[in-house]
Amino acid sequence: MTDNKILRELIYQLADDNFIHSYRGSEWLGLVPHIEEDVAYSSITQDTMGHAYMFYKLLEEMGEGNSDELAHARKPKDFRNAILLEEKNGTGTYLDNPDYDWAFTVVRNLFYNVYKETQLESLKQSSYEPLSITARKIETEQYYHLMHWKTWFMQLMQSTEEARTRMENAIRRVWKDFGGVISQGRYADEFSARKYIEPEEVLGQRCLDKLGELCKSVDFNLEGKPGMEKGNGRNGEHTEDLKQALETLSEVYFSDAEASSW
Repeated sequence: MTDNKILRELIYQLADDNFIHSYRGSEWLGLVPHIEEDVAYSSITQDTMGHAYMFYKLLEEMGEGNSDELAHARKPKDFRNAILLEEKNGTGTYLDNPDYDWAFTVVRNLFYNVYKETQLESLKQSSYEPLSITARKIETEQYYHLMHWKTWFMQLMQSTEEARTRMENAIRRVWKDFGGVISQGRYADEFSARKYIEPEEVLGQRCLDKLGELCKSVDFNLEGKPGMEKGNGRNGEHTEDLKQALETLSEVYFSDAEASSW
């Protein structure tokens, strides 16, 4: 593949991760534990969608097409987000008896944001300057996002026995597919060879070291390596959860292509 195509593969991963993760966050509007969290989480979700937009705009500038089309008109098989990020928050839907799992959401958000922080640190040194500039713009907001989820994690892990049990179960669930977040897919070697981002194993270990320390601080040990049980989204492997998310996200776009989807 050409350098341009390799670079686009990486940026699709970045854009799609943020896009889908933001959507799952938006489904918590009005359903979070208290009103202050509703305001905070809504702000974080909006920021994350903004990060997706920045990456889609990079792709648009590279000739991939309109950013709205890239976000809303591609097929699920063309998405490169990690499967963990597309998973539903729980049973039901936002408008029909949502039975969502706050412990899973906190753990997923924390673990992903630890990786995202690690990823951004590497992208700031990218050989592709527009990508480096974008990472620097995102970094300031990312600091506060990570701090937010660390606070929730620490509080719930040191709360009641029920909260601790729910959190430990959520950690084990997230761990089964967190390898898909760390994965850079089939073109990982090409990414690092061109110095777009550091090697997958380097970023992965750096992220796992951070997570290990966080968990140890609340007397929990991560066991073994993170898995990828449901497949590798970086290579276009996805679940029905992504199909559902994209159908909802694209409703406005397909009802009125002239409307602003952001």
